[in-house]
Amino acid sequence: MTISRRGLLLLGAAGAAAAVTGCDQAVPGRAPGSTGSVSSGATTAAASGRSGAGVTEADWKHLARHVHGTLSRPGSSSYNTVRLVENPRYDSTRPLAVLAVASPADLVTAFAFAQDHGVPVAIRSGGHSYPGWSAGGAHGTGVPRSLVLDCRRLDAVSINGTTATIGAGAALAPVYAALAARGRAIAGGSCATVGIGGLTLGGGVGVLTRAMGLTCDAVTAMQVVTADGKQRPVDRNHDPDLFWALRGGGGGHLGVVTSFTFATSKAPSVHTFYLSWPIAQATQVIPAWQDWAPAADSRLWSTLKALGGASTHPSGPTLLLAGTWTGPGTPDLSGLLAHCPPPAVHTTSSKSYGDAMASYAGCSSIPVSRCHTGPGGDLDREAFGATSHVAYTALPQAGIGTLLDRVHDAQSSGLQEAGISMDSLGGKVRDLGPADTAFVHRQALMTVQYTATFTGNRGAAADDFAHGFRSALAPYWGNHAYVNYSDPTLKQPAQAYFGANAGRLAQVGKTYDPHRFFTQPQGY
Repeated sequence: MTISRRGLLLLGAAGAAAAVTGCDQAVPGRAPGSTGSVSSGATTAAASGRSGAGVTEADWKHLARHVHGTLSRPGSSSYNTVRLVENPRYDSTRPLAVLAVASPADLVTAFAFAQDHGVPVAIRSGGHSYPGWSAGGAHGTGVPRSLVLDCRRLDAVSINGTTATIGAGAALAPVYAALAARGRAIAGGSCATVGIGGLTLGGGVGVLTRAMGLTCDAVTAMQVVTADGKQRPVDRNHDPDLFWALRGGGGGHLGVVTSFTFATSKAPSVHTFYLSWPIAQATQVIPAWQDWAPAADSRLWSTLKALGGASTHPSGPTLLLAGTWTGPGTPDLSGLLAHCPPPAVHTTSSKSYGDAMASYAGCSSIPVSRCHTGPGGDLDREAFGATSHVAYTALPQAGIGTLLDRVHDAQSSGLQEAGISMDSLGGKVRDLGPADTAFVHRQALMTVQYTATFTGNRGAAADDFAHGFRSALAPYWGNHAYVNYSDPTLKQPAQAYFGANAGRLAQVGKTYDPHRFFTQPQGY
């Protein structure tokens, strides 16, 4: 059976340095590949009428002379490479320019240029924006052609004892490798190319979430450039409201985080496990998993997926579970297996933290220097559509029936692979209250992703499948959603993403961006 990376362990959040995104993870030992997903941030100027139409070539050359990074314009040798993001469905993008940011000072200069010349900006870190906002003007994204501020060069990782300082554009694969080399760890997503900035700003869920908490929970300080051009050290004692908002409030609304300081944990040994069942047994497995996974020992995390698509699953849809255990010995799955049929496949393995994260990223057999999708990389981009739920209640049998109907529909959809991923919360996520950080969904049972990968010109069909799946389960799970898996079709996005925290986030936005320089879609 061939399973794409999107069909495996989606997690992570993508992102821009001041934005968010998500991505998938591969089951240990599966073939490498990369997808974009989880949302890079963009800021647009649609609301204020900025378009940059009057900027001359002399103006752009002036900007290029006053930054340390490289400014790529249409026609330059690097433009057709740097303009691309992780999801190839947005390859139509033709941004006004792409600035490879080399320092916080470059952001200060770029902000001043954009404000002086009426130029919209889009902020990019990993480039995994679900809606393509970090592409800087791709067709159908609702974002005008923009100056893209690409923060991926802000990727330094330094470790001093138990503290790590990480540039917001650093991709997860080299971050995990650097931490593991020093025997340290943070919890986060598993997609190799997701930027730490987007992941963290939206909260940050991943394969060690229940054992260590959200990625944002480990943040002790940040360096932030706000709309007024100030470079701010932000922590509990300096701009505390901004510090609160940037831990789970998403990105693209308040400024650009250029680096994070994390309190790291001792790198654990990680036991990974993988199970699968015939889809006919889903009516027994899904209820058993919903009862077990969110309340299991906090050192145990799992994801349950139901996936279809004739080209990937020619024998019919499949049900699979993967997870991690960071405690001693092997994972105890009896609380699940005593209440459902025996799995057709059940494998376990034990790895170091570094090896486990490389395996989830699809990079266990390649050096970290090639664990990316750009020039010289060994990973492939994959086109997809997706959306999310955050679930506070278990699906009843009627909802499970609806879920299975949708997965069976994927077989005749013409999509490469499509279905649902349910990723357990609980554990350490609940150690903080819903108002302690901007991430409000502390008491939820799981995050849920609806995904559809495709080849050719099937983007609309992928979107229809993912959004239709979400709508079908909305009677059971309501409107809650995860900001790192941004969905431009949500009717009340602030409430869906932030719930009771939306009002405080809006006030923080008024304080730090009173003139609305940042006008990314789905603001507070």
